Amino acid sequence: MLTPELLAKAKSHGFSDRQIASLTGCSEDEVRAERHRLGLLPAYRLVDTCAAEFAAFTPYYYSSYDRGDDEVTPSDRRKVMILGGGPNRIGQGIEFDYCCVHAAFALKEDDFETIMVNSNPETVSTDYDTSDRLYFEPLTLEDVLHIYHREKCWGAIAQFGGQTPLNLALGLQANGVNIIGTSPQSIEMAEDRKLFAAMLNKLGIAQPANGTATNEAEALEIARGLGYPVLVRPSFVLGGRAMQIVYSDAELQHYMRFAVEASRKRPVLVDKFLEDAIEVDVDCIADVGNFDNPEDGTIVVGGMLEHIEFAGVHSGDAAMVLPPHTLSDRTIQTIREHTHAMTRELRVSGLMNVQYAVKDEVVYVLEVNPRASRTVPFVSKAIGVPLAKLAAKVMAGRTLKELGFTGEVRRNYWAVKESVFPFNRFPGQDIVLTPEMRSTGEVMGIDADLGIAYAKSQMAAGSPLPLSGRLFISVSDAHKPHVGEVARLFADLGFRIVSTSGTAEVLMQAGLEVETVFKLQEGRPNALDLLKNREIQLVINTPSGQVPRADEVKIRSTAVLTGTPIMTTLGGARAAALGIAALKKSGYDVKPLQAFHGEHP
Repeated sequence: MLTPELLAKAKSHGFSDRQIASLTGCSEDEVRAERHRLGLLPAYRLVDTCAAEFAAFTPYYYSSYDRGDDEVTPSDRRKVMILGGGPNRIGQGIEFDYCCVHAAFALKEDDFETIMVNSNPETVSTDYDTSDRLYFEPLTLEDVLHIYHREKCWGAIAQFGGQTPLNLALGLQANGVNIIGTSPQSIEMAEDRKLFAAMLNKLGIAQPANGTATNEAEALEIARGLGYPVLVRPSFVLGGRAMQIVYSDAELQHYMRFAVEASRKRPVLVDKFLEDAIEVDVDCIADVGNFDNPEDGTIVVGGMLEHIEFAGVHSGDAAMVLPPHTLSDRTIQTIREHTHAMTRELRVSGLMNVQYAVKDEVVYVLEVNPRASRTVPFVSKAIGVPLAKLAAKVMAGRTLKELGFTGEVRRNYWAVKESVFPFNRFPGQDIVLTPEMRSTGEVMGIDADLGIAYAKSQMAAGSPLPLSGRLFISVSDAHKPHVGEVARLFADLGFRIVSTSGTAEVLMQAGLEVETVFKLQEGRPNALDLLKNREIQLVINTPSGQVPRADEVKIRSTAVLTGTPIMTTLGGARAAALGIAALKKSGYDVKPLQAFHGEHP
């Protein structure tokens, strides 16, 4: 029996409404309603950032159910609550914190009081000078509602902190919170597979064939109908977690039994995987949601980023080039038209990110996120326009015409994004990139020459490209028809090629000189010996299948431990050859980012 005394004791011991509901067999809403009926609400205590020496301009608050005074003194100014991303972890990191910080700065400029809610003390959004007030509270429906009503906020931004606050949007709206910007209903349309498919059908936009499964039998039926390989993932995925490409019934059965828990509320998404497709990320900003007629609004594509690796690598891990470097003008125009059409249909107010796959000149939509994305900071710095700041002002009611941003920014230089990985901290871990995000940071290389820009990105990521030496090549059977062309690029640059017997035979048939070494199980010297002795300057090694062979993993992990640059895709290898050629031809110079913005309008 949940008595008022027991409820008060549970809250003072830190139990959430959801936990209490689970233990008592009722709903979270019922527990919250009972608390409110009893007047059982948290008090907020102040952490004085100035140690009482003088008045703190940005106080920190935390909640408590212990008896004591509430130290919050709300002002009469119009307030906007900004929901942060919570703990930084792989899949949701500092990119979203960047957007929250810029939102706070932008809204201050428009005379709003900003209330930041975030539980991570190690981010810029929780610095003392970022927002007007800061609450160190969990990003849950219960805690956010308390703060929103205690501060009497005018609105809340849930679209800048990544997936964690986004999942709260509908629940917050149902409890009277004014979610400004793109509506939670539009966000749900993009997240819900059936609603999303209906929207694309209405607009005549292609997407890979797909289905949703709530159990193993359904997943197998869908996959067999689509044909392998298929991409499987849980719904409401964060950072591509538990996302996988599967090539057989056995792999799919293992995935359904051990990787996810499928249910009617959280089905598994099954997509036909487009092999050797080019992936493109698009970030745009729009104010169409601020008008009764969306045709009256303005849409601006901030940037199109073409992935260097083929589709199948998570966008947080992929190397990308802005603007696109291999797509035809027709394809780029199709991507632009699709982006505009979906933006108007979703009535976007603020930022939107779209992920496309291009195969045989057909443009497929993979995913639409009417929110800030992890590529917004990179695009903003590359084009010299603070997209997150503009978006926050748009979400608060301004228009892009008022803000003076109505056309795409086209620069005369290339910006290359490269990811930074923690593999050297995990000896023996395979470094092959997959749909599941694994990077812990990113860097930018920028130059008027694409090769130099790519080379700079590799230097910044801690793996500078060698200009000469020995190149070890070992690729899967699937990549052998194409490896001769890539190897020739390096041979023409003066590299001596080393390979194991299978790949060596293919390269020699292509007319290339190759030094053959033993496979690991055949004897010595082998690739590991050469790597440890620093006799290899560059490695190209592509995985042989979904379950890589043990010797491949050893070669790749040893390359990381010895600091030898390694490419695990042929796309990355081609880009490396382009970078080395450019460095050998003209070298490189270094200028501040602002100089590029000023010199290359």
